[in-house]
Amino acid sequence: MRIAIMGTGGVGGYFGGRLAASGAEVSFIARGAHLTALRTHGLRLDSPRGNLVLPRVHATEHPDDIGPVDIVLFTVKMYDVERAALAIVPLVGPDTAVITLQNGVEAVDVVSEVVGRPHVAGGVAYVAAVISEPGIITHTALDALIFGELDGRRSERLVEFHRACAAAGFEATLSERIEVDLWSKFSRLSVFSGMTAVTRSPIGVLRSDPDLLAMLKAACEETIAVGRARGVPLPGVVMDEILKMVHDLPHLAKSSMLEDLERGRRLELPWLSGAVVRLGEESGVATPIHRFIATVLKPYVGGLPERHHDALSTASVQGAAGGPID
Repeated sequence: MRIAIMGTGGVGGYFGGRLAASGAEVSFIARGAHLTALRTHGLRLDSPRGNLVLPRVHATEHPDDIGPVDIVLFTVKMYDVERAALAIVPLVGPDTAVITLQNGVEAVDVVSEVVGRPHVAGGVAYVAAVISEPGIITHTALDALIFGELDGRRSERLVEFHRACAAAGFEATLSERIEVDLWSKFSRLSVFSGMTAVTRSPIGVLRSDPDLLAMLKAACEETIAVGRARGVPLPGVVMDEILKMVHDLPHLAKSSMLEDLERGRRLELPWLSGAVVRLGEESGVATPIHRFIATVLKPYVGGLPERHHDALSTASVQGAAGGPID
């Protein structure tokens, strides 16, 4: 099976590395020092599930060096989705599936406008992995993919990809209700990202303070209400599942958006709390907690000037749990 990883960061590097090690023909699309390291030294995964070294991998900056593939794992940040969707056109053949693995619920529509809806499958990644240095992915927790056709059918292309994932040794689910899966994660992540970022605090601080925990619960209820108002049949247990996640995560666990905030990077805020507000307005659902989060963090959406970056990083909580969670 021919697979291309569009955006070889922590998510794409981890799953792509596992797939390549199991025998799949994987091409990695990357940039800068990371691309140079991949070409020179290959890819290394440091992981509690077993370390992995691939001395040689096919890595490029240009998708047209690869040509059509069976599966594209589309793992760029939301603010790069439109640009990256245009770039992957050379990878899309007659039966190619582009599996979107973005945070939020809007990537499917953006990518579909470029490559066509029949070529797009929804996807959800649960993994804590980062580029710890060029060519090296450090994985600390979780390694699961959920993916499915938008119409719920079990297509041969995704059945075959599911087999490849099983051979690679990570958890994979071929879903027949991918929209529900996307919104289930969005209900968790929009709140986890927004609350940890706006308080500059890990999850343990939020669950230990009654007022912050109540705020977190209210934000969850807002996202769930928006999803249901838009016709997504989110199950009644979704809130219980979110609270279990809040309870089970390590005390110092933090979101990738808090990590980006601490490092002065661009934020995915417009597609997380910002999207809850925007979609809520369209559906007639009030979202005051997410509106507060989106408003207070607005000055940081584009990243910070370098002179402010160092001060924020020094003051921020440094997570010892290993890496940000998406």
